[in-house]
Amino acid sequence: MLGRAFQCLCLLLLFLVVPIAVHATDVQATLDRSTIQMGETVTLNLHVNGDISNVAMPDLSPLEQDFDILGNSQSSSINIVNGQRSAELVIGVVLRPKHAGTLAIPSLAVAGSQITPLQLQVAPANPATAAATNKSVFMEAEVEPKQAWVGQQLSYVVRLYVSGNVTNGTLDSPQVGGVQLRQMGGDLRYDKVRGGREYRVFERRYALVPQHAGALTIPALGFHGVALDPNDPNSFFGAGSQVSAGAPAQTVQVQAVPANWGQSAWLPARALSLSLTGWPDAGTSVHVGQPINLRMALSATGLSGDALPQLSLPAIRGATVYPDQPKTATAEDDAWLQGSSERSFAVVPEQAGTLTMPATTLRWFDVTSGEVRTAEIPAQSITVLPAAGTAAASSAATPASAPATAPVATASANAAWRNMPWRWIALASLLLWLLTVLAWWLWRRRPPRRSAVGVTVNNGAVAGSAGQRKQAFLAVARSGDAPAQLRDLLAWAQAERPAIRNAGELQAALTDAAQRRAIAALQRQCYGDGGSTANLDLAETFKRGFAWSAADGAGDDGLPPLYPFKLH
Repeated sequence: MLGRAFQCLCLLLLFLVVPIAVHATDVQATLDRSTIQMGETVTLNLHVNGDISNVAMPDLSPLEQDFDILGNSQSSSINIVNGQRSAELVIGVVLRPKHAGTLAIPSLAVAGSQITPLQLQVAPANPATAAATNKSVFMEAEVEPKQAWVGQQLSYVVRLYVSGNVTNGTLDSPQVGGVQLRQMGGDLRYDKVRGGREYRVFERRYALVPQHAGALTIPALGFHGVALDPNDPNSFFGAGSQVSAGAPAQTVQVQAVPANWGQSAWLPARALSLSLTGWPDAGTSVHVGQPINLRMALSATGLSGDALPQLSLPAIRGATVYPDQPKTATAEDDAWLQGSSERSFAVVPEQAGTLTMPATTLRWFDVTSGEVRTAEIPAQSITVLPAAGTAAASSAATPASAPATAPVATASANAAWRNMPWRWIALASLLLWLLTVLAWWLWRRRPPRRSAVGVTVNNGAVAGSAGQRKQAFLAVARSGDAPAQLRDLLAWAQAERPAIRNAGELQAALTDAAQRRAIAALQRQCYGDGGSTANLDLAETFKRGFAWSAADGAGDDGLPPLYPFKLH
């Protein structure tokens, strides 16, 4: 009886909860453009996700203070992914501003929820193009800014104005050499009045990133279509008249990277931010061996994600840093690219005391002000306690019945007795380490075995002298096996510089740009986006040996570089 009563109670709770989950909705509001001119239209899209079965048209009267409501439409979609059903209803409202300025879209009530207020910038009508309004079809083009730097993103906009019935239209795409070109989103469609005549406007946006200095010319674009005359019966059978229009060519002066910029990554951006999260505060206890999980994030406006440098932490004394694979992404915000990169790190303290992470700095160039700026993560410190259990074990070893007034000499003797086993363990570890070093030294002095390439192979890693490891690397340099190439290259470097721990430190210790680029390409092939190394001649790049920097040959002082990012 108790079990059946419990089942009935569960069913009752299920019937009460399910209707709430079914009817839960999520409402968002967006504008298809954030800036328009007087006479143009903008579409307010209301997105309803969840239960869309009984969604009514919202009250749009609050919009009538600043806008003329020209019409509305609805579209719905249902998606089923892995058995999960989702539904979306989009209500589109076409608005025309009544005056210029910053106009507010108020918080409307939609499907029982309030939308977030939005803002729209409305500029006065531009009379400069009024001469073209006597045509049924014409085009405009503009590029911003008119002067730029190598690597800086340009915003290129093409607008097609159509009045009347035009069909079978084709619009050219820009063909520009020496730039990276990317279309920003889909085509925008809106209405605009020019000289008392109403046009349908088709707007297309592009992001252009010049790769070379000099005059950059964006050629004229053309449009071709067929105009239909409603008063001509033959127009309904495809016998309309041909119409065409062209957008004027645009020219931008591109400046080279400043000669005094140095070897750090060139980052021409409109805005840039660098942050680090996860560092413990002063009140958080951290013990030896306990990992500290950090997340570094870099975002930039006007740069794509693949143009950002690889994130890294500076060397931290008394700790080992284990980096995760970096993640990059590129989003679109109106006319500008939004590049982002993030990377996670595990910092493991190796000794008790004060653990300090040095400051991390990144130089970038502000294209809006023409000034060099620095993004910085300040230095941070934390106190590291002994490994968990050590202090507790020492406390447990003290007899509970010991008098509080015990002499100091007796307490010191007890402490020395408790620490005695650890001293013996430390002494034994030191002796074992010395024996290991002696055995390694004797093994290095033994005659090498004969093999096909003159080196000894153990567990897939190349062993032997620096010359033997160099020959082993040159043997696989043209094999196309990037992991083997990176492994043998690092083994060769460690034979010459034992302090080198990974490929990143090897890359930082070299002065030859070709060798640094080759190491970066190998790392991307093994750990990053899977780029190809087919165009690299690794054997030619490294046949004369490593181009060590003078500072690296003098020894590592353990201090991090002022700017940890390198130009690849």
